[in-house]
Amino acid sequence: MDLLPLVTLLLLAHAAAWVAWQAAARRRRATCYLLDYACHKPSDDRKVTTELAGAIIERNKRLGLPEYRFLLKVIVNSGIGEHTYSPRNVLDAREDCPTLRDALDEMDDFFDDAVAAVLARAAVSPRDVDLLVINVGSFSPSPSLADRVVRRFGLRDDVMAYNLSGMGCSAGLVSVDLARNVMLTRPRTMALVLTSESCAPNWYTGTDKSMMLGNCLFRCGGAAALLTNDPAFRSRAKMELRCLVRAHIGAHDDAHAAAVHREDADGRLGVSLSKALPKAAVRAFTENLQRLAPRILPAGELARFAARLLLRKLLRRKAAAGAAAKINFKTGVDHFCLHPGGTAVIEAVRKSLGLDSYDVEPARMALHRWGNTSASSLWYVLSYMEAKRRLNAGDRVLMVTFGSGFKCNSSYWVVTKDLADAGAWEDCIHDYPPANLVNPYMEKFGWVNDLPSQGQGGAFPFF
Repeated sequence: MDLLPLVTLLLLAHAAAWVAWQAAARRRRATCYLLDYACHKPSDDRKVTTELAGAIIERNKRLGLPEYRFLLKVIVNSGIGEHTYSPRNVLDAREDCPTLRDALDEMDDFFDDAVAAVLARAAVSPRDVDLLVINVGSFSPSPSLADRVVRRFGLRDDVMAYNLSGMGCSAGLVSVDLARNVMLTRPRTMALVLTSESCAPNWYTGTDKSMMLGNCLFRCGGAAALLTNDPAFRSRAKMELRCLVRAHIGAHDDAHAAAVHREDADGRLGVSLSKALPKAAVRAFTENLQRLAPRILPAGELARFAARLLLRKLLRRKAAAGAAAKINFKTGVDHFCLHPGGTAVIEAVRKSLGLDSYDVEPARMALHRWGNTSASSLWYVLSYMEAKRRLNAGDRVLMVTFGSGFKCNSSYWVVTKDLADAGAWEDCIHDYPPANLVNPYMEKFGWVNDLPSQGQGGAFPFF
């Protein structure tokens, strides 16, 4: 009896089984679950009240009347409230001479609060962490902040630690993407992702208007998240990552220079926001959505959009051109987690995606309560949704964020169970949204809106 056909058949069956097993293993590793997250809530003695904000502006003796009016106008129209947080050196009137200790203390406050909280809530030991990714845009000490976390929490000797800097407000999703890509090569990995910004050494004390905006918008904050590709944690996870899209248009000179950390004419450091920033943001946003839409929207919506686009092109009539073809993202998304970079940022995205006030409420409330906390802002927005019990099993969540470079990153998640944890919003969620969102700065400094624009006062519609 010739055994060759039988042996060949068995080998082919074995090879097919091995290929199927490898494909299943790749799919398991490609899965990325959000196990839990925690947003940093600084102590109440670091809150920036209306009076304190005015005092900080007034004590800068370098400001003339035009600069003073400009700053007041920005803060009046910023959309932030009285419960945001500032670094201690600014509260102590030492913003002109920050020290390394000031910056490290700010980071340690974040680590001790958010990292400890997320590990406790997820019942994960620091020794269980296989991968650490941390991003803090404008502070990169040596040893790195990642090294500081390893030492502070006693992570294992074989932990993979990555430290990102200079990535701007979109770095939170860059960190998630890095963690996900590492997990593609490592099954059953527990990743700790930390995102924050260092305000202590970066308070601008000069008079360049393009660099004064950050003081009015950026505030202290941070977030810690646990991600894993271990299927054993699926029942405990809050969300599952389905796709993440990144767009980077830094090859264009105007986009690259839209937000730059630099020295002014007097040698004072700060972040300069150029007039080209709104245009760069729109271009990056468009690039991102073009890649994202086919991956998250139903075929029917894509076909409808393509048909309308083709009809406009064929008819080339004014009437047809007036009815602009727009994709309805609500056919594939239930909740929009938008970067609260400023009131104009939120409004621009709302109009671009055809959203209503309910869709952008979480971003507006996060801006009012916490200010712009840079890359960690998205997690405060997500936490608001959860605190309001908006997130239920099966819901689809789209995160969108912008950052220097210039970048637009987005991620698409599916909620795996009903969520109701108030997190950092616990003591104030009942106050949001207020029946009448009163701007405390408008009440105290609203008179500046009646003054004529000074210099570059109207040159930054992005905020």
